[in-house]
Amino acid sequence: MGDDEQQGLFDNAPKETAEIQLKGTIERITFHNEENGYCVLRVKTEEREQVTITGHSNDVSEGMSLVATGKWVTDSKYGKQFQSRQLQMVQPDSKEGIEKYLSSGLIAGIGPSYAKKLMKAFGVNVFDVIEKSPRDLLEIDGIGPKRLDQIIAAWEEQKSVRDIMVFFHGHGIGTNQAVRIYKAYGDNAVEMIKENPYRLVRDVRGIGFRTADQIAGKMGISKNSLLRARAGLSHALLEAMGSGHCGLPKAELMELSRRLLGIDTELLEQGLAIELLEGAVMSGSFGTATGRATGSAMGETEGEEGIFLASLFQAENDIAIAMKQLVQGGVPWPQLDAEKEIARVETRISFELAPSQHKAVEQSLTSKVMVITGGPGVGKTTIVNSILEILSFQTCDGDDLKIKLCAPTGRAARRMSETTKMPASTIHRLLEADASTGGFRYNAERRLECDLLVVDECSMVDVRLMEALTAALPQHCALLLVGDTDQLPSVGPGQILGDVIDSGVVPVIRLTEIFRQAQESRIILNAHKINSGEMPDLAMPEGESDFFFVSAGDSATALKKITELITKRIPQKFGLDPVRDIQLLVPMNRGDLGTKTLNGALQKVLNPKAQEEDAISLTRFGWTFHEGDKVMQIVNNYDKDVYNGDTGYVLSIDDEEQTLEAEFDGNKITYAHQELESLVLAYAVTIHKSQGSEYPVVLIPLTTQHYPMLQKSLLYTAVTRGKQLVMIIGQEQAVRQAVQGKTRDAKRWTRLRTLLEGR
Repeated sequence: MGDDEQQGLFDNAPKETAEIQLKGTIERITFHNEENGYCVLRVKTEEREQVTITGHSNDVSEGMSLVATGKWVTDSKYGKQFQSRQLQMVQPDSKEGIEKYLSSGLIAGIGPSYAKKLMKAFGVNVFDVIEKSPRDLLEIDGIGPKRLDQIIAAWEEQKSVRDIMVFFHGHGIGTNQAVRIYKAYGDNAVEMIKENPYRLVRDVRGIGFRTADQIAGKMGISKNSLLRARAGLSHALLEAMGSGHCGLPKAELMELSRRLLGIDTELLEQGLAIELLEGAVMSGSFGTATGRATGSAMGETEGEEGIFLASLFQAENDIAIAMKQLVQGGVPWPQLDAEKEIARVETRISFELAPSQHKAVEQSLTSKVMVITGGPGVGKTTIVNSILEILSFQTCDGDDLKIKLCAPTGRAARRMSETTKMPASTIHRLLEADASTGGFRYNAERRLECDLLVVDECSMVDVRLMEALTAALPQHCALLLVGDTDQLPSVGPGQILGDVIDSGVVPVIRLTEIFRQAQESRIILNAHKINSGEMPDLAMPEGESDFFFVSAGDSATALKKITELITKRIPQKFGLDPVRDIQLLVPMNRGDLGTKTLNGALQKVLNPKAQEEDAISLTRFGWTFHEGDKVMQIVNNYDKDVYNGDTGYVLSIDDEEQTLEAEFDGNKITYAHQELESLVLAYAVTIHKSQGSEYPVVLIPLTTQHYPMLQKSLLYTAVTRGKQLVMIIGQEQAVRQAVQGKTRDAKRWTRLRTLLEGR
């Protein structure tokens, strides 16, 4: 449930005239939105009453004490709650609160059992002992020199944060965010924030513009300051980047910034001039814009002036330069007799290529850069395998041709390896992500040893990743891009595949013919119907089928049917593992049929550990993890070699160390308690997060409550993720709205097409 939705719960609450203060200890975090700090907390007050408190705080940890200033309200759905205007976290001083705080995992080396031992030995003076005479902890059974050093180091880090906590608390920042700020800026954190609080939006994940703007206001920065105007412009561009744009038309940017900041255009013009002068943003032409966005003035525009974040402006420039250089010259393998080579492949695979496939393979043998695009069942895999079969026997400068295969995600790379019978990796692993620099070990200075690179699922590749990939390719290397332009675009900014195709600078094979074997699949036939703007066939099929529509008039009915399908009907009929083989793909995170609600419901029925009262678990930001849970990484972590969208399983939980071990495609990773914010449950994931993945069974809840996300490309992407079985559970009206309704798939503002065309 989002911040605005939560706030709407209290529209009918009684109007109170006087505020009061509540003091207590956080027992449970029911909900926490890390982006804006909105939280719903179960709190035990000083009077030992259990109450629910709502409000905003960037610091919420079980066991922390708080002081909440606000009013009591009664909501028709959620009952009596304390709606706080201000939440302030304080170090606990009660025995119970101190023990819960020590058990929370904030101090590495101290878990629940050691917290009990420490409280038994030192009582409420335990903080003084850790601070002033830490060697006394060696008296505790199980605490040796190694664990003591761990505790001291963790305490010192917390102390460094606490030393600036007075400043932070006074400006709406709590412990968890303070740790991140301290790690980003070190001992100069306070000084740097005082100099420019808006830098937090750019440098510290989880702090948005609203929080930074509140801090700036408390520091006395005027609403009409140039600093605020510049920050607002940058924030608007960052928001646009989050929607996939590389920039915005100047008029659009100015209007968004004016509404955000509530200041006049003249001041924004001054701020923009400074941003341009200092190189923080860049100006350039979109050329012929093909983008449009619902509710904006975007449309077909010739030569529209755009404003870009400097990094994205440069990234698109670099991609265009690299692509133009790659196109030059001939292929790195000897000239081949295409007819002879294709005949050899057909004999080897006992299959005659269709005319469109024959043309694609033939053209690939003479094209240094080429694109193959098309939907499911049109033969992309057959073409790629045929090309690889031919070129695997060729040479380059007397050596065997070096061929590398990659895809944006681990699942996509694994599927690519399975279909080609050749090694494939993620782009991050191919380029060897460098945790120390945030870049890659293979780059413009150290190129890949590669003669042909094949990139699958190219629709997922964003501008920054494509910039890194093209920079690392040697000049002689051939490049084959494979993907489906009708899938959802990349989560990050840009529309690489579409722009390369539309530019016309490289040969494109666009496949449309559905082959006979694929025509037997209702998944594929319905996917193509959806993509064409037609309603899929939702009628109950006669006999066996791989596509079904299950009607559910409301959220409760849909959830009941989803649970029954996952836990009973599908596993019993197909003999599949409900956790590893069935994936629930959801349009959005919020709501009764959002990922948050569905993950909670499915965890209870799919993981026996979640049903055991005494089972070991770890809780962070409202997510509770048990051994056996299906989880997803939601941020790139170069140190751990795990990336946004990777799915894994919890292997074990160390209650004492407050750590969790999970496995991602054979890669075992240990998470400290404070690192769990990068994990979420993955029994249900958003359709956006499923890009590049393929699952044996896909279930798609789809009702009119998902209306903000009911788009053709979203439904098309979800349906094409299923390999053996796809089921839509919900309302026919929602399906129709997605396929034919008013909510249109938004295109993106980019410059790559124009740059490739040389305009």
